[in-house]
Order: sequence, then structure tokens, then C-alpha cells
Amino acid sequence: MAVSPGTGAIDEAEHRRQLRRAILAGTIGTAIEWYDFFLYSTVTGLVFARLYFPRADPFVGTLEAFGVYAVGFLARPIGAAIFGHYGDRLGRKAALIATLLLMGSATFLVALVPGYERIGIWGAIILTVLRFIQGIGVGGEWGGSVLLSMEWAQSNRHRGFIASWPQFGVPAGLFLSNLAVLAASGLSGEQFLTWGWRVPFLFSIVLIVVGLYIRLGILETPVFRRLVAERRIERAPVLEVLRRQPREIILTALCRMAEQAPFYLFTAFVFAYGTEVLRLHRDLLLTAVLAAAMISFFSIPFFGHLSDRFGRKRVYMLGAALTGVYGFAYFAMLDTRAPVLVAIAIVLSLVPHDIMYGPQAALIAESFTGRLRYSGASLGYQLSSLIAGGPAPLIASSLLSRYRSDTPIAMFILACAIISLLATAMLKDNTNKDISGD
Repeated sequence: MAVSPGTGAIDEAEHRRQLRRAILAGTIGTAIEWYDFFLYSTVTGLVFARLYFPRADPFVGTLEAFGVYAVGFLARPIGAAIFGHYGDRLGRKAALIATLLLMGSATFLVALVPGYERIGIWGAIILTVLRFIQGIGVGGEWGGSVLLSMEWAQSNRHRGFIASWPQFGVPAGLFLSNLAVLAASGLSGEQFLTWGWRVPFLFSIVLIVVGLYIRLGILETPVFRRLVAERRIERAPVLEVLRRQPREIILTALCRMAEQAPFYLFTAFVFAYGTEVLRLHRDLLLTAVLAAAMISFFSIPFFGHLSDRFGRKRVYMLGAALTGVYGFAYFAMLDTRAPVLVAIAIVLSLVPHDIMYGPQAALIAESFTGRLRYSGASLGYQLSSLIAGGPAPLIASSLLSRYRSDTPIAMFILACAIISLLATAMLKDNTNKDISGD
């Protein structure tokens, strides 16, 4: 391997090899972390209301369970600030290894938390703490994974496609988590509630080992090495990005409203709504979400590629508009209780989401200067968890409890889409522009 002694630069062949390894490390590592996060989301709707809040009314129990669930989203901006600081100060690689260890340890420990019958309300309290730790880990994960891939890209013309691969980790994690729960779901109802749901959480320890092995074998990105060589590292990158680019942080958070809020309704709230209200079998819902995730394996990188050709904003805004309309069709098909229509509604639900999620990584990361990119992109991305992803199931549960209808939920999705359209229109489009030296 040819290396320049002055800057740590490497030859072209090694650069291509490191790009492939960075994409692999970002994608697999992100898939593992999202497996952990989505596993909790899936089991919340199926188990936690009955296991940790058994004395509550079904609607109240669901609200309490999703309240614990939402804590993970409250923690994500904190994780973004912590790991954004270290990612911009010490490097992308070190921050990513720390997030993987933190997230994986918390997920493993969830499997060991006793239910209400054994330790009362302390079970819910311990779950809340572990969910908070999960949120901190995933809050720092996304920015590092995206930058690890994007900052190894040699061509500006393929940046959207390359940055979409860590996004691929989301459907991969969703697929793995639902597959694990579906496998455990084959147990009898009592066995599943007692110990079967815990097995997928225990399995996360194996995935952590795999993720660490891959991430330890990559080099730091050329962009960060250049910043170090030129002594352009900020002492307090989080404070600097808040001072210099507050507009970009706010707009990137708002542009995610149409992507994140509906996503958690389509992949987490649907389990509580489907099993408790519509009385659908959990295996039908799990299988349909699995199929939706499989489509995303192809659609996310495809729409990332399209954003390189037609522009990030144009593709993203199309996805936001379609999401706003699809919410009404989604609930109309679910309400039929017909297995085929329910499956179609769930399987197609992630396509409008993927139109946004494919180009989203590049759209957000390109909005921030290199020396502040980990902090800025992470904060913009994760702040949306406070206003979209975390509250969404709670808002949906509250609307359903009050109106006993899902039409207000569809209108909530439409409102999120309108906000995203306005915010995205105000963002600067840096598609194919050189951001390697900014």
C-alpha cells in the first residue's frame, strides 16, 4: 500500500478497497444497531404493554409502553451531540466503535429485565433506562456511518448512491428484528410472553462481535485525515455548528417529518393497532413488515442513485408528497381486515418512505461543512426524533383513543408531509458539488 508521509494519503487501488470496506462497515454496523433498536420497537407493540403494565386498560397500557419506547428518541439528540463532538474531534471510526458497544450492551440487557409480576414497576423503570442508553447509541451511529462511506467516495457524481448504503442498514435491521420475533412467535402464546421474546435480544451479542470485527479493520476517512493534517479540527464542534449553521440543523430536522413519523407508525404502531384493535394475527403483520423491508433492500439504493441524476431535493420532495397521500389509503386497507389488503397496505407503505430515505443521507450531510459535518448532520437527523419518530406512536395512540378512528392519524401523516415539503424547499441542494475540502 502506497502512503504519502505528509498527509497519510493512499494510492488509488487502496482507496477503492477502503471505500468498499467503509461501505460494508457502515451498512453492516448500521444494520446491527437498527436490529437492536427495531427489536425493541416491535416487541413494544406485542409484549411490553401486557408484561410491564398488566393492570392498565388496553389503550392506556399501549400508551404507557410507547411512552417507554419514546424515551429512546429523546436520548437520540443527546447521543448525536456526544458522538458528534468526538466524531469531529477524534475521528469517525472511534465514535462508531463506541456506539456499537453501547447499543449492543443495552439491547442484550433488555432480555434480562423481569416482568411486573416479579419486581413491579421497577421492570418498566429498568426498561426506560436501557431504552435511553439505546437512544444515545443510535443517536451517534447514523452520522458516523454515513460519513464513513461518503467521505471515502472519489466521485461527487455517485455520492447519493454511496451514502444510501448505510441507509440500507435500516431495512436490514428491520428485516432481521422482525424475522427474529417471527421465529420466536412460533412458540405458544404463554411461552412467547414469558421467555420467547427475550431470545432475539440475547442474540444481539453475536451481531455485536461481527460488527466490531468489521469496523476495527477500516481506516479513518480521507476528509478527516486532511482536516487533522491541516490542523482544522474544532475544539467544540457541536457549539460551533449550532452557532454557524443553525438554519441547516432546523431545516434538516423538519425535512425528516414526512419520513420518520410515518415510518414508526408503519413499522411499530401497526403491531399494537393491528393486534389490539383490528384483532389481526401478529404473524400476518410480522410477515408483511418483513416483505416491506425486503423491497427496501432495493428501493433505498435505487432512489439514492436517482438523486445523483435528478437532484436530492426533487426526488426527496416527490417522496414526501406521496407519503402525505398514502396515509389515507394505508388505513383504509387496514380497516378492511382482509389479509390480502392488509398485507398490500403494509408492503407498499415503505416505498414512499424509501424515495426520501435513499437520498436523505447525502442531502443532510452535504448541508454541513466538513469540520462540523458529524455534529451538524447528526443533530439535524436526530432532532427529528423529538418532533417526529418518538411522539408519532404516542400521538397515533392518543388520537385513536380519543376519536376511535384512524382518519385523524392519516391527517397527522399529511401534516408531517406538508412540513417536510416546505423545509426541503428551503434547503440548499448540493448534489454533485465538491464538499471534500470545505
